Amino acid sequence: MFPESAGNRPKRYSQPYIEPMPFNLPILLTWLRIVAIPLLIAVYYLPADWASGHERDVVATYIFLAAAFTDWADGFLARKLNQTSSFGAFLDPVADKLMVAAALIILVQLGRADAIVAAIIIGREITISALREWMAKIGASKSVAVSMLGKVKTAAQMVAIPLLLYHAPFFGTDSRVLGNWLIWIAALLTLWSMGYYLRMAWPEIAERSEGK
Repeated sequence: MFPESAGNRPKRYSQPYIEPMPFNLPILLTWLRIVAIPLLIAVYYLPADWASGHERDVVATYIFLAAAFTDWADGFLARKLNQTSSFGAFLDPVADKLMVAAALIILVQLGRADAIVAAIIIGREITISALREWMAKIGASKSVAVSMLGKVKTAAQMVAIPLLLYHAPFFGTDSRVLGNWLIWIAALLTLWSMGYYLRMAWPEIAERSEGK
């Protein structure tokens, strides 16, 4: 056997460093929002003798409102406690979109929302998420940062969905009519905001299309 030397010493390849998944209070709240999704769906599969139709609507409404509250709380706490992270920034919008998509599918199944509305809102979220991921890869994510129009759209749908889930008079207001108007307004704002983001990203899209 030859003694080990610089020439015949076996190569040792260093393993890439993988950052451990952070876990803190804001991320816990985000995970709870994801866990709430199957609970929201399960409410409408309870045996008939366990809960009446309206009782299911009330429970589903509370679940959605609690999830909406955690959406605000995790962002607030992340900034307040200085616990922001790239993983949290990724997980938070994913949880939001999954919750909204699940609620819309339930509403379509219950006949309380039009399938066109659900397709517009869910399709837009998929499109803009993919656009933002691509823009981030090319270093142009600021071009598609969240705008005020997007925030108004989100507010409209986050009010409309619990109204449609509740589906009963509320303090003298017909939640079905108000929720239906708001969800259509949210769908129109969804298309408007998608057009806005695509227009902001178009110079980058056109430049790279010409480079092919």
